[in-house]
Amino acid sequence: MTRAIISFDTELSAALFQRGADARANFESSILGRCRDGDFGIHFQMDMLERHGLTGVWFVDPMPALVYGPAIVDEIVAPIVARGHEVQLHIHTEWLEFARFNPVGRLNGRNIGDFPFTAQKKLIALSRDILIGAGAPRPIAFRAGNFGANDDTLRAVAALGFRFDSSFNGAWRGQGCDISLDPGNIGMRHHQGICEVPVSGLLDRSNRFRPAQLCAMSEEEMRDALDHAAASGAIQFSAFSHSFELLSRDRAVPNRLAIARMEALCRAVADDPRVTSGGYVDLPTPPSQPRRIRLARPKPLRTARRIVEQAAGHLAHEVRYVRDLISVAVNSSRWGKILSGVILAVA
Repeated sequence: MTRAIISFDTELSAALFQRGADARANFESSILGRCRDGDFGIHFQMDMLERHGLTGVWFVDPMPALVYGPAIVDEIVAPIVARGHEVQLHIHTEWLEFARFNPVGRLNGRNIGDFPFTAQKKLIALSRDILIGAGAPRPIAFRAGNFGANDDTLRAVAALGFRFDSSFNGAWRGQGCDISLDPGNIGMRHHQGICEVPVSGLLDRSNRFRPAQLCAMSEEEMRDALDHAAASGAIQFSAFSHSFELLSRDRAVPNRLAIARMEALCRAVADDPRVTSGGYVDLPTPPSQPRRIRLARPKPLRTARRIVEQAAGHLAHEVRYVRDLISVAVNSSRWGKILSGVILAVA
């Protein structure tokens, strides 16, 4: 059986903090997914999974406790644990720039992989302890924020007693994700003393990896990726989202396209007899020489359909974002301003 791991990177926004948002406003936007039409964050996501009889994994980032205090992490963790879903460890080191104290001195970096091994180990241990202090069971799985991990990260989490890492995302290879693994193999395998559970995906063009993320894959692509994993005998199908991903980019309205995609993913997992739902607690590890799980081949028409769907979704849910993008792109020429005015009027 293939284990479908549906996970959510659960994090407060450093960008909102920089724009002056207090702890409550940041929590409501980033964790509750609150907008004018209601809440579409972690509670909404748990509701949807439970309607289909599924269990999810929330990778929670405790680093904002260094800025807002630990109570805000308690408030994130408590409902997830109470409803029987998994809490695992996530980390965004961007928060060190704003922290009341920096546990690694003057070191700063966007990604955990930007730090030397000893500093990585210290930061991960501190984050783990904050998460446990918030009421989570001792985490056994780790995912780096921005997928910004390297081989030292895996050695650090292995040294701290973690069993799994899920920081390898082929779409981010060489763009912050510097784990020395082959992105063409999406199977679980042992690396640097830990079991790596890579993000699943498929090829949407020749040699171009498309990750199994709600905002990245169409319903058709997600179903095909899940089917390919199960047909290939993969131990896991690892799909991910974020606590706020069911909102538009400006977080003003729900993103109905993303919501429909999540519903379709839940339905596909629930209906497939080859697939079970769950997390990392009882996830079997691969043998020392595991089978290579190759990426599903690209299908140009499938990719084209997703591109059209994405464009329509952006027009429907991202109007203000598109308008801002166009405004920035306006050049100084008279005809550029006229054309931009026409586009803005249509949008």
